[in-house]
Amino acid sequence: MKQLLILSGKGGTGKTTIASAFIKLAKAKAYADCDVDAPNLHLIMHQTSDVRQSDYYGLPKAEIDPAICIQCDLCRQYCRFDAIRVGANYQVDYYACEGCGVCEAICSVNAVTLKPDIAGDLMLYVGDAVFSTAQLRMGSGTSGLLVTEVKKQMKSAATDTNLAIIDGSPGIGCPVIASLSGMDMVLIVVEPTISGISDMERIIKTAGNFKTKIAVCINKSDINIEHAKRIESFCNKQNIPFMGNIPFDAKAVTAINNGQSIVDIDCAAGRATKAIYEKTFKLLLE
Repeated sequence: MKQLLILSGKGGTGKTTIASAFIKLAKAKAYADCDVDAPNLHLIMHQTSDVRQSDYYGLPKAEIDPAICIQCDLCRQYCRFDAIRVGANYQVDYYACEGCGVCEAICSVNAVTLKPDIAGDLMLYVGDAVFSTAQLRMGSGTSGLLVTEVKKQMKSAATDTNLAIIDGSPGIGCPVIASLSGMDMVLIVVEPTISGISDMERIIKTAGNFKTKIAVCINKSDINIEHAKRIESFCNKQNIPFMGNIPFDAKAVTAINNGQSIVDIDCAAGRATKAIYEKTFKLLLE
C-alpha cells in the first residue's frame, strides 16, 4: 500500500482542503484523519457507512481511596505534576495527573491505584471505502499514540487497497511524528507568509529525518506573490519537488462552508489542485 501524508506547519493553511480533494480525485478506498486533536475531514467526506466506535485507552490515572488513605501527605509531596488536591480527603486532579505511578509506589497503605483511562474515541467507517479517524479527549497527552492507532486500524481494514491518503496534524509535534512513520511520501501545504515559510522549514527538517519523499505546494499563493516566489526558490535550492500554486478563491470558501470539496465545483482553486494532484501522484508512484 502506497501512503501519501498531507501536512502543514500550522493550522488553517488548507491541509484538509487539499487532502479531501485528493481523496475524491483518486477515488481513494482508504484514508484517515490523523489530526486527532481537531478532526474535521469527516465534515467534507460525509460518511454514510456504519461506524465502528471503540474506546482508546491512554495513560492510566491515579485514584485515592479515602477509606484507606491515612493522609500522610507523601503522595502530594512526591507528585511532580502537582496533581494531588487536599480538602476533606486527598483527591487526584484528573487533568493534572500524568499516570506516572509515583503516588502509588510511595503510598505505604496501598490507598492509591492506577486505573485504565479512556483517552479518546476511535472511529472506523467501512463501506465502499475505509475511513479511520479519532477524537482525543480533553486533557489527554497521548495524541501520538492515538495517531498510531488510527493508522493501524485503517491498514487492518483495507488490506486489499493499494493507496491510502492521510490528513495529518499541523505543526511538528508528537502526532505529526507518529503520522510520518511508514509514509511513502509527504506533501507539505504552505501559505506565503513569513510564519508560513518558517513553519515550512521546520516541518521539512522534521520530515527529512524519516527518509521519505517530500514535496511542497502553496495554498492561497496570490496573497503574497513575493513570499510565494521565495518558497518556490527555497524548494529549488533544496532539491525539493515543487508541485505548484493554488490561488485564493472565494468559491472554494463557499464550497467548504457547504461541506463540499473544492473539486466538487468548477473553480480556480479546484483546477489548480487537480494539476498538483497529477504531479504529486506521478512522484508518489515513481
